[in-house]
Amino acid sequence: MKRPHVLASAAVSIDGFLDDDTPVRLVLSGPADLDRVDAERAGVDAILVGAGTVRADDPRLLVRSPQRRADRVARGLGPSPLRVVLAAGALDPHARVFAEGRELADTVVLHGTPDEVLGRLAEHGVVRLMVEGGAAVHRDFLAAGAVDELQLAVAPRLVGAGPRFTGAPGHAHLVETRRVGGDVLLRYRLGDADERWLAEACTLAERCPPSPSAFSVGCVVVADDGTVLATGYSRRDHVLDHAEEAALRDVDAGDPRLPGATIYTSLEPCGQRASRPVTCAQHILDAGIGRVVMAWREPPTFVGVPSGAARLADAGVTVVERPELTDLARRPNRHR
Repeated sequence: MKRPHVLASAAVSIDGFLDDDTPVRLVLSGPADLDRVDAERAGVDAILVGAGTVRADDPRLLVRSPQRRADRVARGLGPSPLRVVLAAGALDPHARVFAEGRELADTVVLHGTPDEVLGRLAEHGVVRLMVEGGAAVHRDFLAAGAVDELQLAVAPRLVGAGPRFTGAPGHAHLVETRRVGGDVLLRYRLGDADERWLAEACTLAERCPPSPSAFSVGCVVVADDGTVLATGYSRRDHVLDHAEEAALRDVDAGDPRLPGATIYTSLEPCGQRASRPVTCAQHILDAGIGRVVMAWREPPTFVGVPSGAARLADAGVTVVERPELTDLARRPNRHR
């Protein structure tokens, strides 16, 4: 079933609580993490919370930063993502998610299982969905295997009692740990290795400086043992940069891990190129990388014969296509 890419986001205490057991909401995130979450909101198509969160916290679920709202509008999007409430029982029509910010974002109320809700959102063009809770919603989405990325901001405090962050038995792969103000961000990806790293490449494509005439592409180079050797995205260091060449520029050409590495790219590596003399397919061959995983084939209008994928395959490189991630790869290229 076609469904959105799901980012689950939560702030937790050191002892795993989302809130305390008092009537007043406990805000665990510091200012820096709240700003990070605002940036994540700006990068999705919809934000989902459960009815319990609406009743307890009365959130608006809007992008706060005026600059981020303006950037979304410049990309042809609404100022804030669609607001989705997963309902069970009656809701106050005067809650802020319904009564405020109507000029910035629409709000819909949906019922059903995570799979049913995701199917309906996919039908309405949602490619990236951010799930912000509460505890039961996070648990249900994780138990359904519907979460692709999990971001946990760990606050430096102990709570002791209240709703906990819980999921379902399984394995999550840690892809990033970094300090955000006084908090620590733990970022995980779920799914098989190819799915995890290709989704990471597609997410990197969202960072590309905008261009009306060039593709936005993300790339991750991963060693056979799962070590990330490099990442890159279009126009990262120069307006002519392609994602693969930006990533491979950061790798030691003599690294013995390269022959066993996989390069994950959101778009098929170019097989011909006008802007620079060396194509991305040739960069990959020169690096000695033996495996390429891609989400989206370059549209026929821009492809020569043979294509980049064909050139790689003809040279003995294993080329894997994961078309289920095509929509995620296309998302930052809606202008193409």
